[in-house]
Amino acid sequence: MNWTGVIPALTTNLRANGAIDHPAFARHCRWMLGSGCTGLVVCGSLGEAATLSSEEKVSVVRTAVQAAEGRAPVVLGIASLSTAEAAALARAAAKAGASGLMVLPPYTYSTDWREMKAHVAAVFRATKLPCMLYNNPPAYKTDFLPAQIAELAAEFPTLRAVKESSGDTRRVTAIRHLVGERLALLVGLDDAIVEGLAAGARGWIAGLVNAFPAESVALFNAAAAGDTTRADAIYRWFLPLLRLDTVPKFVQHIKWIQQEMGCGTATVRAPRLPLDGADLALARATLREAVAGHRAVFARPVRRGVSPG
Repeated sequence: MNWTGVIPALTTNLRANGAIDHPAFARHCRWMLGSGCTGLVVCGSLGEAATLSSEEKVSVVRTAVQAAEGRAPVVLGIASLSTAEAAALARAAAKAGASGLMVLPPYTYSTDWREMKAHVAAVFRATKLPCMLYNNPPAYKTDFLPAQIAELAAEFPTLRAVKESSGDTRRVTAIRHLVGERLALLVGLDDAIVEGLAAGARGWIAGLVNAFPAESVALFNAAAAGDTTRADAIYRWFLPLLRLDTVPKFVQHIKWIQQEMGCGTATVRAPRLPLDGADLALARATLREAVAGHRAVFARPVRRGVSPG
């Protein structure tokens, strides 16, 4: 399992009737890897996991594994209403060929440390797959504090990484202070990637990468290499788009941008609805500005569409 580099949190390609478009999803996986991404996270928040059945999630894992052809690991997001369901999904993912798991707290029940520890511990124990704990207190109302993460790292050898999405990059420093190199730390918010890498993160679970993979890889590589001039230029261009990853309708925004860039559709599953009104105007204006400024940063036209490979 490789927890470094740019690892897309993939959107789930849907047909107009809401069914999963597996051929389109496979093409998308190959495009991400061909653009320099180092792994694939499927059925996370951006992948609309809450609207997918367990059977659908396992089918998405199989499609991603087949598309990757051993070139990069496939990680399944484990988020469920119950602990038993989460553990069962973890075991099914292992059988389907997943290389790792991204472990979330329960969807709707947020409580104290004792119960949340027991939940994620059950998933860690369910398989031998390496696991990444996903900490996103704004979305899931459960905050895994640095000391608690260190406790999990000491007890569970399959916990190998943390996706930190609290929005406080000081968390990266705090976790590293407690666990050293025991855990790989990855940035989970698009608009915190440069700051997170500077604090010691070594991976990026990215969102806008679904529409701009080469640009995302270029930003990560420049920031990771300490090329502040290049990283700053890309970041200033990219930030208005990256900020669309941190709003409630981030799924709709990113899928709409994919559609406009010719690399996906804007179709989402209810209760989400397609963008309209002020939300659509924001996405349209942000993308228009990004496309207009692309050549000045990258010295080439913005790429539209996914290669058929």
